[in-house]
Amino acid sequence: MAGSGETWVYFKGDWHQDDVAVMGPRSHAFWLASAVFDGARAFEGVTPDLDLHCARVNESAKIMHLKPDVSVETWTGLVADGLKKFESDEAIYIRPMYWADESGYMGVPPDPDSTQHLLCLHTAAMVSQQGFSMTVSPYRRPSLETMPTNAKASCLYPNNARMLIEAKSRGFDNALALDMLGNVAETAVSNIFMARDGVVFTPMPNGCFLNGITRQRNISLMREAGIEVVETTLTVDDFNQADEIFSTGNHSKIVPVTKFKDRDMQPGPLGKKARQLYWDYAHS
Repeated sequence: MAGSGETWVYFKGDWHQDDVAVMGPRSHAFWLASAVFDGARAFEGVTPDLDLHCARVNESAKIMHLKPDVSVETWTGLVADGLKKFESDEAIYIRPMYWADESGYMGVPPDPDSTQHLLCLHTAAMVSQQGFSMTVSPYRRPSLETMPTNAKASCLYPNNARMLIEAKSRGFDNALALDMLGNVAETAVSNIFMARDGVVFTPMPNGCFLNGITRQRNISLMREAGIEVVETTLTVDDFNQADEIFSTGNHSKIVPVTKFKDRDMQPGPLGKKARQLYWDYAHS
């Protein structure tokens, strides 16, 4: 079985425990990467913004020329059903997916009528709030003109993987990814925020990275709490001068950066406040 931990998969009308075979060597997705997914979370008895994640996987499918045939209401109902199968109190990763089984014209485009779907739920601990170290990646995020960066598409992730592998080879947990113009985009796996003089800053979405659901929620909650949040163009030098840095993403929500390049940092008050605001929202 790939991965570890308890796993349940809904595929072709039934639930299966552990991994289940879903495609063969001639499947378009296996061969030519026509797969999209989204990631939501169940933790402490809540599933914040599950409907938005389910809506986004359907939108990602359309962007990749697939034919999404599962409504948001059906996705969320399947999640509720699947979560009942877990006996542990561990955090659950929720992953709806679409992919194409067959090729279209000339073999390269997917045939939308061959679109398949599944829902995978598996236990996955959230990252420790002790935080992570971060360097600057030599690799860049692609632009919308070169890759489907407006979709949560599997074909984008080998680039993220090499960012992480390169960063870990230099002793860091994660990497700050720049766009093709050299401005900060995100980390290899999440959106990024920094704070200076009581103001929170985050890169303005410019088409090279997803405007994350947790990112948007985080911005909204901070602004409602009276915290100034500025979406703008940011450089590595801005992060060099930050009072604190933290990331947002579905996998572990809000996590502080405790080392940036050669500079040791401490979790800051604005990042801690953002996390508390999100937890309060999730449980509301």
